[in-house]
Amino acid sequence: MGSETREMHTASTGGVNRRAFLEMAAGVAAGAGVAGGLQERAAAQSKSHPRAGHLYMQTNEAKNAIIHYHLAADGKLTEVERVLTGGAGSGTFKPISGQDSAPNSFEGAGSVVLTADRRFLFTTNGGDNSVSSFGVETDGRLTLVDVKPTGNPVEGKSGTAKSLAYAPSKGILYVLHSFGPDHLRLMSVDGKGKLTTRPERFTANTKDKTDRVPTMAVLSPDGKFLLVGTTFDQPIAHTGTYPDGSPILWVQQPDGTFKVIASNAPDPDGLVVFPVRADGTLGAGKFQDGKAGSPFYIAFLNGRPDTFVLGYAVGDGCAMATIDGDGQINVGPLVKIDTSPGLPSELCWLAVSPDDRFVFATNFGYSYISSYRIDGAALSIAKDPASSKVPGDGTARGLNSTVTSGPSDSWMTPDGTHLYQIYGNAAKLVGYKTQPDGSLDEVASVTIPYNSPQGLAGF
Repeated sequence: MGSETREMHTASTGGVNRRAFLEMAAGVAAGAGVAGGLQERAAAQSKSHPRAGHLYMQTNEAKNAIIHYHLAADGKLTEVERVLTGGAGSGTFKPISGQDSAPNSFEGAGSVVLTADRRFLFTTNGGDNSVSSFGVETDGRLTLVDVKPTGNPVEGKSGTAKSLAYAPSKGILYVLHSFGPDHLRLMSVDGKGKLTTRPERFTANTKDKTDRVPTMAVLSPDGKFLLVGTTFDQPIAHTGTYPDGSPILWVQQPDGTFKVIASNAPDPDGLVVFPVRADGTLGAGKFQDGKAGSPFYIAFLNGRPDTFVLGYAVGDGCAMATIDGDGQINVGPLVKIDTSPGLPSELCWLAVSPDDRFVFATNFGYSYISSYRIDGAALSIAKDPASSKVPGDGTARGLNSTVTSGPSDSWMTPDGTHLYQIYGNAAKLVGYKTQPDGSLDEVASVTIPYNSPQGLAGF
């Protein structure tokens, strides 16, 4: 492979009161197994069989690349290579808000995915609305196989391709975009990882909400449904900001009233469930109640294929949910974190432990992680916060106006011993060792590109 596609590096490298919105968002959001068993088993295994693995992150730079890290048994990271995707990221530009430099560019999750058999890795290129396919070698190294446009045109400074879900039995890749109306596009994947853009297109918009921002697309474990979470009914880039730079989160309606732009706040339509047909295409989406503001993240449990955890960016917590054979969602009670640092917390990313006993929730607005304990159908707080706050450079703020280091995607090792978290505004990828009580101890930190990175996947 030429130097143009593979580069080697080492790891040294006006109208509504803002407070009123925050109070209202809080009101809308409100609308144990054996702890430590996993860690004890993993510790015993690691003594006799030290685990090493691989982690991949996209830089989302204008010349996008995947950074491949080697994971040592103690959680340390060593950069192995940077492989160009052949596509463009958005750089530091944040299309959702229109900011020239800010972390969490697309308000999304799952922009880098590995196939279950570890043969292929796929990544979005949000800047030019394309997807890249890589072959994964036995030593974890990547070979660029293909790059194809999603089919959505780029309007303005950047596209918004943001989240991927792959159905291996169908040979179909589902590509979600921040901006519609064609939020979902499909690609066929052949046995060699080659991509073909398909004509089908689907929307997360409703008749009355024609400018929605979905966050991520997730296939149910049985492959029968594609679930889409949402953040905003209108993006901040379109609603604008106040003179102090804070976002306009209440928008005047045709009848003169004002309405919050956070999805499912309170309209009960924040989760979209598409049935997957035999050929991999999608049926009509069913809009369902996410039960709290901005049902951002969907994380299915490993041992219960009908059960998932919902993380709420404006609801400030998590809830357990189930999906039945008809695609009907039933959401349990919201369990909120401590919101004393400000509302909303922007709880946006989840990582479920392999034994389904813990959920680690990343709070964009607070710059730290909180953990939950799963006990049957119940959630409870394990540690809040579970990690120390990671400071940024002071230039990024959350919706609650707190200064943030801009954490985004997280990823947990298959044995549950380590969790990795992007902090874009701190230009850090941080590794934590999980503890029996749900707390996290920092064990690794490497420098990453400033503000732009997103997406984590590994094995």
